[in-house]
Amino acid sequence: MGGLNDSGGIGMCGDTRLCDSGDLVKRELQHLTREERRRRRRATAKYRTAHATRERIRVEAFNMAFAELRKLLPTLPPDKKLSKIEILRLAICYISYLNHVLDV
Repeated sequence: MGGLNDSGGIGMCGDTRLCDSGDLVKRELQHLTREERRRRRRATAKYRTAHATRERIRVEAFNMAFAELRKLLPTLPPDKKLSKIEILRLAICYISYLNHVLDV
């Protein structure tokens, strides 16, 4: 009878509606909590690779923003290497100075 019996769906691979491996995986994951499903999804190599790529792009954009800000700040010598915190502190001081100049 092609793997089906009279009970309406039980066949050689269990429930015939689950013969598709994607459906089987979904059924297996249904009993897990949301957090457990999230952890399993994040554990895949495909997810980790995609996450690493997104993170690399984010960090590159972050560093480019600091480089652009750095170009706008006056220092002696002009090519002095500054840390990110130094760039932020110098930007704060420079903005305060410019506000003071405009107020005078």
